[in-house]
Amino acid sequence: MTTPNSPRPSSPGIWDPGAEILVDHSSPMPLYFQIATQLESAIDSGALAPGARLDNEVHLAGRLGLSRPTVRQAIQMLADKGLVVRKRGVGTQVVHNRVKRGVELTSLFDDLSALDQRPGTRVLVNVVEPAGAAVARALDVAERTEVWRLERVRLARSEPIARMCNYLPADLIPLPGDEVLETRGLYQLLRGAGVRMHAARQSIGARAASRAEAELLGESEGAPLLTMERTSYTAAGQVVEYGTHLYRASRYSFDFALRGTG
Repeated sequence: MTTPNSPRPSSPGIWDPGAEILVDHSSPMPLYFQIATQLESAIDSGALAPGARLDNEVHLAGRLGLSRPTVRQAIQMLADKGLVVRKRGVGTQVVHNRVKRGVELTSLFDDLSALDQRPGTRVLVNVVEPAGAAVARALDVAERTEVWRLERVRLARSEPIARMCNYLPADLIPLPGDEVLETRGLYQLLRGAGVRMHAARQSIGARAASRAEAELLGESEGAPLLTMERTSYTAAGQVVEYGTHLYRASRYSFDFALRGTG
């Protein structure tokens, strides 16, 4: 049969997994993985929108000519990633598509806008305060220098996706009010003030959500969170901002492009 590929648009605008999924029995790729990757691709592209229901496992297995355990394993792989949920009496339902972000010097607000995710913001903290030792080190300023601390929850289509904490020199730009921060991204404001980020140092990790973090992001306590720490610089080497961010692993991932050495 044909090698699996990206989902094709269905007419009349509905992506039918039973008709669209292609499996290759001669491929070394496991059959369940072929099914899962095509379903995930359809969810990511929006072809399978949040709320869409999948055929039950028996019906889908029959349409694909595969065993029920194979289809069950594929669906479980999506459930483990938080892309679908299984509900007794309802079946398997798509809950959302995950935001995939390239590791570039861009803002989450800009990336979500480019993906048509309708970004929103809930401002938690917007103050000027003396820099502690760690923040002073990151911003390359003297301890107790006044810095701007900004904490926000970023939303995608009205759903919380990240908790962001940024520190900036207090005199870098005129400090905006909460109403401005609710509708515009931080990097957007910096660009408007003539500040250009040229380079950054960034580290990415993971940890379990605390109870407070879980409540803030709509997750369960102990759920996996991605962490990102970034320090951004101008072309002249001036530190622009230092940020520590948390992302829901169920709703967000970083994409890396890798090259071979030879």
